[in-house]
Amino acid sequence: MIKYIGSKRALIAPLMSVVGQILPEQGRVCDLFSGSARVGHALKALGHQVHANDHNAFAHVLATALVQADKERWSAPAAKVLAELSALKPEPGWFTRTFCEEARFFTPENGARIDAMRERIAALALEPELEAIALASLIRAADRVDSTAGVQMAFMKRWAPRALKPLELRLPEMAPGVGARCLATCADAEAVAAEVEADLVYLDPPYNQHSYLGNYHVWESLVRWDKPEVYGVARKRLDVRERKSAFNSRKGILPALERVIGELSAPRLIVSFNDEGFVTREDMERILLATGRAVRVVELPHSRYVGARIGIHNPKGEKVGRVGRLTNVERLFIALDPALEPRLAA
Repeated sequence: MIKYIGSKRALIAPLMSVVGQILPEQGRVCDLFSGSARVGHALKALGHQVHANDHNAFAHVLATALVQADKERWSAPAAKVLAELSALKPEPGWFTRTFCEEARFFTPENGARIDAMRERIAALALEPELEAIALASLIRAADRVDSTAGVQMAFMKRWAPRALKPLELRLPEMAPGVGARCLATCADAEAVAAEVEADLVYLDPPYNQHSYLGNYHVWESLVRWDKPEVYGVARKRLDVRERKSAFNSRKGILPALERVIGELSAPRLIVSFNDEGFVTREDMERILLATGRAVRVVELPHSRYVGARIGIHNPKGEKVGRVGRLTNVERLFIALDPALEPRLAA
């Protein structure tokens, strides 16, 4: 999986434990803000029919590869495509110029390989799921050799040791099919909430002002391959300035959450939210209780994102700030139709 702010890597086990308690049999689960697709992948691995949704193109690609695509159907064809891509001669182009010369996210050598592979993927006109697997493999390969602290707002002053390694494609860890088609969609959560048909909906919305599009704009441009105009030291896409989400706004997030949750008809909801976020525990409980569901809260302490632990630095690489707290609390708000209220383990 890629490095990702808000990733549930360390929380998958307790989260899946909660899911198992409130939905003990296989069912239909919707991950409305799928992000890196880590949660959707884990849900499918448990045997659930998963609908993963996100409004960013790179997240949709990850969900298509890791949630929608079935391992037994796509592993062999994908392995052949990755072998072909791996054998390509490096050809520097837009990606190399933008992210390796104008910026320093990757070495020019790895950038030239990314350019060649991405152009070839575009030329192959693959079936959607196979193309998504190829793109997900390329994103993850690039993520393993980047020179950042984990987000694409800036790059390291000196090359990170991993950036000097050669880019290597690997087959993503797809999950086996579950007997019913899993689905990945690319839409705004508010637009699809009323249409979701599921036994359980999991919501992990953005929790503060930091946009996932801004933090991972390189992946967005790599997937869209529209070679957009860019700006700033980080060479962000111009639409980073325009594609704003209410969930990244202190004023907008509460009304947006109320609209989304109010539209959901599923008998089970889980909302994952960080204690550094714009929404307080009291406000989240109020929104959920207003739907008539019973609400429980599980608190999961975990280490903060690595960039926060490193500290604040100026453009010269000099440390200018002090690291604050080193841990956060992720709260799982569990909202259930009263008749379904379970006995949750402590």
